[in-house]
Amino acid sequence: MYAQLFAVMAPVLAGAGLGFTWVRLGHDYPVAFVTRLVFNIGTPALVLASLAGAEIDASSFGRTMLAAALVIICMAGAAFPLARLLDKDWRVMLSPAMYPNTGNMGLPVVLYAFGEAGFAFGITVMVTVSLFQFTLGTMLASRGNPLKSLAKTPTVYAILIALALLLTDTELPLWLANSVDLISGLTVPLMLITLGVSLASIRVNNLRSGIGFSLLRIPLAASIAWGIGSLLALPPMALSILVLQMSMPVAVFNYLFAQKARREPEYVASLVFCSTLLSLIYLPIMLAILM
Repeated sequence: MYAQLFAVMAPVLAGAGLGFTWVRLGHDYPVAFVTRLVFNIGTPALVLASLAGAEIDASSFGRTMLAAALVIICMAGAAFPLARLLDKDWRVMLSPAMYPNTGNMGLPVVLYAFGEAGFAFGITVMVTVSLFQFTLGTMLASRGNPLKSLAKTPTVYAILIALALLLTDTELPLWLANSVDLISGLTVPLMLITLGVSLASIRVNNLRSGIGFSLLRIPLAASIAWGIGSLLALPPMALSILVLQMSMPVAVFNYLFAQKARREPEYVASLVFCSTLLSLIYLPIMLAILM
């Protein structure tokens, strides 16, 4: 199991390592340009490519989505005491507390652990996190009019289109599906390389704080997810996947939002990095319990 899990996580570490090495060798990296490319083109394509062909019934989708939304809201409340404990601005801590890596890390782990039957629940949690992240997250990261910024966010429209396709059991035309799938392939590698670029300037005190944050967030998110999922009487598989997905490492997108808002992106990068490394230890334990 550990070897299979490491096979899923190795690309994450390799991508960040590539960006780290690139900058350490003295090469330039256009962070601002890459961030705009990922937000405006890559991410909408990734959302459509991931969700357009998913198979899940409306009832299961709705209950799991509600549970995930309630967990996110509870974690938003938890961000304030976490910020006080770690002596950080709550605006810096809010997104990392709320948004785990349910996409490029969570979905492969769910697919390996629970197969196709569980993958639909993993997709549902990812959709919910994405909806919060690219609506509320976009508004919080905006430095001007938040509603205007939200209206100009392509990922929001991509999520709405994907939801409409899911609920109406409609497929994209083959030519469009192939095009979206091709373009979506640039998103995760660029996200990870950009993360590595920022990691090249991390300070030791950020690493200590990143580990502390992870040790606080992971059990808290798992406990809240278990409690809410049990109260909503989710099926056992859906409950296990909710707990697993909401306990994933801090999402790489949080770093991109911090970069966009200019709110300590190097510190947020350390949260992503430390939580990802710690997941090598805690995810096998969680899988042994939940499977």
